[in-house]
Amino acid sequence: MADASTAREAVALASDAFEEHPSAAAGDSSGDGDGPLRWAGYARARERAAARTGEQESVVWGTADIGGRRAVLVSFEFRFLGGSLGRRTGNLLEEAYAHARAARLPLVSLVATGGSRMQEGMVALGQLHRVARASALIRAAGLPQIAVLRDPATGGGWATLGAGADVVLALPGAQVGFAGSRVRPPDADPSAYTAEGQLAAGHVDAIVPRDRLRPVLSLWLRLLAGGTVEPVPGGAPVPPPGALDGAPGAAATGWEAVRRARAPQRPRARAYLDAWFDERADLHGDRCGGSDPGMICGFGLREGRVVAYAAQAGTATRPAGYRTAARLIRLADRLGIPVLTLVDTPGAANDAEAERAGAGAAIADVFAAVASVRVPVTTLVIGEGGSGGALALAAPGNTWVTPDSYFSVIAPELAAAILKRAPSDTAATADQLRLRPRDLVELGVVRGIVARAE
Repeated sequence: MADASTAREAVALASDAFEEHPSAAAGDSSGDGDGPLRWAGYARARERAAARTGEQESVVWGTADIGGRRAVLVSFEFRFLGGSLGRRTGNLLEEAYAHARAARLPLVSLVATGGSRMQEGMVALGQLHRVARASALIRAAGLPQIAVLRDPATGGGWATLGAGADVVLALPGAQVGFAGSRVRPPDADPSAYTAEGQLAAGHVDAIVPRDRLRPVLSLWLRLLAGGTVEPVPGGAPVPPPGALDGAPGAAATGWEAVRRARAPQRPRARAYLDAWFDERADLHGDRCGGSDPGMICGFGLREGRVVAYAAQAGTATRPAGYRTAARLIRLADRLGIPVLTLVDTPGAANDAEAERAGAGAAIADVFAAVASVRVPVTTLVIGEGGSGGALALAAPGNTWVTPDSYFSVIAPELAAAILKRAPSDTAATADQLRLRPRDLVELGVVRGIVARAE
């Protein structure tokens, strides 16, 4: 079922105030009479749609106030020929994107569309190139894009304005997919074409109830518009929050360090993030069909400053987790927002499924993202630091450790196995690896030990 809200009702749901901009694309630019294909009855269909909706096209756009933040807001009118994209729609969208660049404003799209307009054929489909180009220019300008998926969000509208946004939110139960309901295979699983299905597959960041849309958009705008396109100088260690328990003493042996890092009562990533940030919002998914609950990525506010975070949650990190982290790091770099990474993993997942999902390539992508960013990256090892799966998230020259952590070329049990030693030699191997926090400082691997406040 299509979203019952009109374009302007959706605007009212999302914003505190809205000023529609006069359009230079006024009038019928889709061609004389029945359009570029001379499609019989097309002109009459547009007239009926205009009379029914009060709109001249399938989108309206203007400048909005959302929780005290200004943004360019685009809203689709599904009752106007199914919210379809034609040449005049492309004109309006191009105007909206151009205004966002000129005014240096984020762009929010409230998407409700069935795709490209049949009555304009390839002329309509070609509008996707225009939208993609306009979106690329927004990205190059260091401006964020947020999409809100209404019902339906299908076809080219989903594949450009929707899936192409930096943050993708969706209303509950919305139909979301490249294929609309009339063109899917007859045996298609309908759950794959819902907002909830797309969330599970890592293509949507959050499902947002209608009554929460405005505050959620407001938070995201504060987070994503909080950086600078210029490189951020410096970078400092991020102390663990004082709200957590006192720091333990130094580990006497390597095996003791490992046991402390594996202790069930040790604080995990969410405890650090919740205590350190005043407000935060998570990204979700790798945009390649996967998500990993063991990798927590997003943006947070601390004392008015925005910081991006990619935090391992103590499990073996899966390829989708690394891809999500790379997505987060590159977005933060583009928006000029410094990055905090929390390392806590026994290592990268190495089962057959992880290998088929591209574990090596995903880890390589995180290494490349960390190596290439302009913004400072600060790393805190809060637990296990197992092999390259942990090192990928570690900032060269700006990594710190907590007293209840270790960092090693590989877990000591696996090191013993590789060296053909007996399991009873694991503890001695841990000592030889010099993986304790104090060893890591002496070796120059980390900058220092940051103790939790008493």
